[in-house]
Amino acid sequence: MTQQSTEPVLTGVVNFRDVGGLPTEDGRRVRHGVLFRSGHLAHATAADQAFLGALGLHTVFDFRNSADQELDGHDVPLPGVRLVNIPLNDPAEGAAFWALVRDGSLAELRAELTGRQAPGLMIASYRQMVLGRTAEHGRVLRALAAGGVPALLHCAAGKDRAGLTVALVLLAVGVERSAIVADYLKSNAPHRRYRLRRPGDGVLPAELAEVEGLLAPLFDARAEYLEAAFEQIDARWGGVDHYLAAGLGLTDADRESLAELLLTAA
Repeated sequence: MTQQSTEPVLTGVVNFRDVGGLPTEDGRRVRHGVLFRSGHLAHATAADQAFLGALGLHTVFDFRNSADQELDGHDVPLPGVRLVNIPLNDPAEGAAFWALVRDGSLAELRAELTGRQAPGLMIASYRQMVLGRTAEHGRVLRALAAGGVPALLHCAAGKDRAGLTVALVLLAVGVERSAIVADYLKSNAPHRRYRLRRPGDGVLPAELAEVEGLLAPLFDARAEYLEAAFEQIDARWGGVDHYLAAGLGLTDADRESLAELLLTAA
């Protein structure tokens, strides 16, 4: 594990970062050291575990489903830290598609992913997470408001399920949408990206390059994906406040507690 300024680069955990410092619309900022995001912890090295253990974490939220955990492994335990698994998609959802992504031939991938199909699939998945996972998202936000911080939120790559959930937490405490999108897009940095394992990759470099190009929309963080989620919130609930109250079941007291725990004066 090495350090770059204040942001560590963990050896076995991708896309780790502290969400602290983001500005709110009323001039405050998210505290450092209370809200973290990353990819899964299944391959965390001893050094990674020592670093994570020193953060004083109260809770680790794992948004992967059982199929994800079977593929990559379960999170390594961190002493004294509560691990909460809240799957944000079903193992059967898209199983055939992801089997194709992992094992399909180049011709099959071309047919499935050429053009706007892959970005459209990602946009649809973000909209569906907003509409279909209100109970799960409400559970996360209420747990944080009840004192479940410092917290680390993760999925497999730390981009989609974790990225959307972190965005909802930030919306709930009034972080500027532009700042939320900017943080989300940080997942595109080369050292943060999740690498899909595909049998046989590397045999023909030209074909591998084409495969990577076809799969890029699935592994990119694109503003249009997160903005589709925001648009869905506005379309279904007429805005963030009603979404948080009617959709996620957050009370005013929950939001006040969340802001007290996560925010500090600028």
